[in-house]
Formats: sequence, structure tokens, C-alpha cells
Amino acid sequence: MPSIAYDSARRPRSRMPAASLRRLAAWALSATVLGAALAASPAPASAHASGERAIVVAAHPLAVDAGVAVLQRGGSAMDAAVAVQAMLGLVEPQSSGIGGGAIIMAYAADSGETTVYIGREAAPAAAIPALLDDARGNPLPRAEAMLTGRATGVPGAVAAFAQAHRAHGKLAWNRLFDESIARAEAGFRITPRLARHIHGSFPQAAAPDVRAYFSDASGRPLRSGDLLRNPAYAATLRVLAEGGADAFYRGPLTPAIVARTRDAPMPGAMTADDLDRYRPERASPLCRPLRRHVLCVPPPPASGVGLLQLMALLEATDIDARGPDDPQAWFLFAEASRLMYADRDHYVGDPRFTAVPVAGLLAPDYVRARAGLIGARAAAAPPAPGRPEGAPHPAPDATDEPGGTSHFVVVDGDGNAVSVTTTVESFFGSGRMVGGFFLNNQLTDFAWDGEHGRAGMANAIAPGKRPRSSMTPALLLDADGRLAGALGSPGGSAIPAYVGKALVGLLHWGMPLPEAIALPNLVARGTRFDGEAGRFAPPVLAALRERGIDIRPGAGEDSGLHGVFLRDGRWEWGADPRREGTAAFPLR
Repeated sequence: MPSIAYDSARRPRSRMPAASLRRLAAWALSATVLGAALAASPAPASAHASGERAIVVAAHPLAVDAGVAVLQRGGSAMDAAVAVQAMLGLVEPQSSGIGGGAIIMAYAADSGETTVYIGREAAPAAAIPALLDDARGNPLPRAEAMLTGRATGVPGAVAAFAQAHRAHGKLAWNRLFDESIARAEAGFRITPRLARHIHGSFPQAAAPDVRAYFSDASGRPLRSGDLLRNPAYAATLRVLAEGGADAFYRGPLTPAIVARTRDAPMPGAMTADDLDRYRPERASPLCRPLRRHVLCVPPPPASGVGLLQLMALLEATDIDARGPDDPQAWFLFAEASRLMYADRDHYVGDPRFTAVPVAGLLAPDYVRARAGLIGARAAAAPPAPGRPEGAPHPAPDATDEPGGTSHFVVVDGDGNAVSVTTTVESFFGSGRMVGGFFLNNQLTDFAWDGEHGRAGMANAIAPGKRPRSSMTPALLLDADGRLAGALGSPGGSAIPAYVGKALVGLLHWGMPLPEAIALPNLVARGTRFDGEAGRFAPPVLAALRERGIDIRPGAGEDSGLHGVFLRDGRWEWGADPRREGTAAFPLR
């Protein structure tokens, strides 16, 4: 296999050359044809298909409409992505917004180049390992830590979108917010999913800003179908449209962001200098062959390396000869997932602060050795992390990552594409609002349990450091290095499992993308087997129990997969039926 270098230095390479991708894709095609024991049969055409070239797929119809409107004005995929993000911050504030972070995968059709823009939040310069401890030096319970001023990292979404727009935009930045400004002023109807979060039992639902924002004039919490206006957000977007990212990081919005993080309880340490110094990262993707395609994902601190390792582990099994009704297929998926998570949880962090053995984790010999640990029954003890080449010796991980996130995909008429996973971390972030948007609680994505020796963890807190992210927006390329699909999901630590499941259904089993997305979720990590037990056939559940896997409902179920896949020259799209997503094709 060709060597795919990963630059972990402070100056990451910006792109993977198109010629390298074409060579890698050609190798993937020949290797698959020669080595596949049983190729997946062609899937029937999906009802979710169109011959149109441009498409927007996102978690809310109004966000889709905003992206479509920009494409119809002559905008690029990246222009539309900015509009989609602005609207999601209004209509799906439990999941993402300009007060959070994003990871953007961009494909340029003219050059065939794929570029990653990492807008992961960062710890302020005054952050210390004990940042999320109580007055007695004990780590705070997560339910308390999320609501503190210390939980908010320097937001990265605006900076990342601005950087990506400079490289891939066609329209002026100030033309990308019109739909969101108008909708914030006119109001939008509360959807059933947003209503469930407004009335949820998680800590942020009771936070003062959340309760005030989602209540009517009489103090009654809003319900599904109620109209909600947000003139403060409209004003913020006007400032952002006219002033660009500078308005957020070193302009009129900056003092308000800092001030809100410094309010009690437990005021944070963020300063205006922290926002001024924030820089997004432009990086090269990690790309590996997968069946007849090449899968490209973001590097650390994202979890693309985990997804690539999961797919490589499964390639070492006979899962392609099986199918969704075969319990052995799900057994293999579960055990491969456990091995992947053992490695990812142990080694992946911000590569500017910790050595991440990306090449070692994906080395064929190492993958084969790890896959060889999959036996006839699930191991009773959680798998230990392996020792890939170049591996450091970090302490055991203690990260806990909730799932308040969103994913969307845009393809424009020229074939450019954007795959974005975006987040405020937990639902409604820290529960603190400024300028009509919620601030993230992303610093609780660090490993801050003191039991294991924080400083030795790959994902330990440090000044300026970005917490590890499970976000894994993906792009699929064909044998010539051309765009063939895009996919991603929210879901916290379950994201690699969600995306991996969909890829197995799509590429190993030949399913239409909507059917692959709708497959039952199974998230196997450590000793836990979480997922949608009620959606597996009883014989499959019984056979899995015989193999030592008892799927527990109540966790690992809230995926939000959105994606597109090119099949026979037509875009096939999928929006997770577990959420409220949809797609639209701009008019010619």
C-alpha cells in the first residue's frame, strides 16, 4: 500500500495532492477487485435519488433552505455551508452554533484536492489541570462542570468557516446570512425534537438562560409548534456579516463572550487575548482505501484515525460476505469497535501537545494483529490498547463525551463539496447565552478525572490545547480521485461507530444510503454494548447474547447521520430517520 504521510508538526500540510489521491484510489480499486472474497451485490436504486448535481442535506428543513438559497444565488458549496451553519445555530441550538466548534472537509472539483479546516475549541491560556475541580480539589461532577464558566473553550466555528470561505467561497461573506437574519426576526416554529430538549431532564434544560429563552411572556416553556423569535441573534449575525470573523474574535462581540464566561458559578479564565490569538488549522486529510473507494477523514484531534482503523479491522474479517440479518456480522462490528476505541481513547489527543501514532495505528501489520484478537466470543474484559509503532506511553484515559452535535453536507453544481460536523458539545452547550447564541461547554471533553494522573493523559487539559473530538466528517472518492460521497454524524463518542455502521451497509453490503443509515445502532466500547436493542431481530439478539454481547438500550441510539453517495451518476441522499433532517436540490 502506498505510504500516506501524516504531518504532526505545528505546520500541517494544507492539502493532499490530487495525483496522490488518484494513485491511492487506483490501488484501492485493484486491491479490492483482486482480494474480495465476495463483493457486495449492487443495491437497488433508492427513492432518495436525483440527477441534479447540487444538493444540501442537513438536520433541519430551514437550514437546508438557507443553503439552497445561497446556491441559487450562484454561491459555492462553502458559501452554502456558512449559511447552513448560521441557520442551524438558530433552529437547532441544542446541537451547534457560532459559540461552538466545527471540523470542515472540503473537496475542490477543479483540482481534486481535499482540505481539512479544524475549528476545534481551545482551552484559554490560564487553563490548568485542575480547571474543573471543586474547592476541595476533587473533579466536579459532569452535571455541574458543564454549567460553569470554566467549561467554555475559545469558540472555533466562525474562524474555521471564515478561513475555509476565503479559500473556497464565491459570494461575499456578508451575503451568506440573509436567510438566517430574516428567520431570526420573523421567528420559526419549535420542532418536536427541539421541544423534547426544552423539556429535557439534562442539566442545561434548567439553566437560567435556557429557561428564559424558551419561555413565553407568561413564563410557560415553549412547546412544539410555538413560534420563537430571536432578534438578538439577528443583530449578532448582522455584526458578523459586516465585520467578518474579526467582529467575533477581536471586535464588538468579543467582550460579551468573555463577560458571560466570567459569570458565576465558577467563573472561567477566558480573556479577550485568548479570542484574539485563536487560529483555526488547515490540515491534510487522512485517506485510506475502502472497498472500491478512498475514505478521507480529518486528522487528530478529530477521530478520523479511529474510523479508518475500524474499517481496516473489518476489512480483515469476512463481514463483506455477510449482511444485516447475520448476527456474526454485528459480532464482528462490535469486537472491531472495542479494539478501535481502546486505541483511540488511549492515544488520540491534540497532536500539538501529544504524539499521536497515526501511521502505527493504521499500519497493515498492526491492524492484522489487532484483528487477530477477535475470537468466537466477546472478551469479558475490555480490550487493552495496543502498542503500535511510534506509540508514546500516555496514562489511561478518563474522557466522557456527550453528544450535542450536528452534521451536514453540501455539493454545488460544479462538483465542489463540503462535509461538516459542528457542535456546542452537550445539549445547549454550557446553557449560557450571549448575543442570541449558546456558548459551548467543550472543555468538559478533556480527560479531567484526577484518578489516573492527568498530566500523562493524551487528552489532558493544558493551556491552548484542543480537546480530543469524536467528530469525523468523511468524504469518499472514486478510483480517479473524484467525489463519490460524503457522510458524517453527531453522537459524541459514538460518532465513529455510527459512521462506520453506515459505511459497512453502504460499501460492504451494497445497501442504498438511506437504508444503511437506518440500520440499528450498536456502540461497543470497553465493557458496554449500547444501542437500539428493539430494532434488532430477536434471533439476532439471542445469537449475540450467546457470543457474549448483550445490547443495552438507553444509550448509543441518538445518531444523526446525513450524507450523499453517487450511484450510477445520480446523487443518493440519506437523512437519519432518528432526527428531523432532509435534503433539497436547488433549481437550475
